[in-house]
Amino acid sequence: MAISVGSKAPDFSLKSKQASGLVDVKLSNNFGKKNTVVLFFPLAFTSVCTKEMCDLTAGLGAYAGLNADVIAISVDSPFTQEAWAQKEKIGITLVSDLTKR
Repeated sequence: MAISVGSKAPDFSLKSKQASGLVDVKLSNNFGKKNTVVLFFPLAFTSVCTKEMCDLTAGLGAYAGLNADVIAISVDSPFTQEAWAQKEKIGITLVSDLTKR
């Protein structure tokens, strides 16, 4: 189901592997506080997705200037995402929709 431009995005809670362990990332944590850019990518460790996430990481300052966070979602496990982020120095919050819900 498509979301109309300007509509409030539906809330979600997905797992992210952080230094402190697995954490829940909720879109609603930013509601009324920050803008949030939500993007989807197919798979970690692919050349196109790696380039996209590295380019976005390099440009994170522009998002911070807009009071925005970036959350990237894939069907990879949080552990795969963490390994990929460490290898490629990706600084974006990666969250797992492993169950495709």
